Amino acid sequence: MARAWTVESLAAEVGVSRAGLARRFRELVGEPPMAFLTHWRLTLAADLLRSPDLTLAAVARQVGYATPFALSAAFKRVRGMSPSEYRVSA
Repeated sequence: MARAWTVESLAAEVGVSRAGLARRFRELVGEPPMAFLTHWRLTLAADLLRSPDLTLAAVARQVGYATPFALSAAFKRVRGMSPSEYRVSA
């Protein structure tokens, strides 16, 4: 199961404040940490969706979404298509 990252937990890991981490991360990466994490998780999900043996629920669990619905909503919002549509086109 994927770890449930938050800006607070990431800041604690590196020993800085939440605001300090968010500011520095944005300066270095160009986007807020949670936006980066969302894109990274959806990229991992897209890779996993290429495997026809994995259910959407299994993919959701592996990339840190609590439900297939949550993964589907995020995937569609960011990628412009549902995970099923992506799977067919991949």
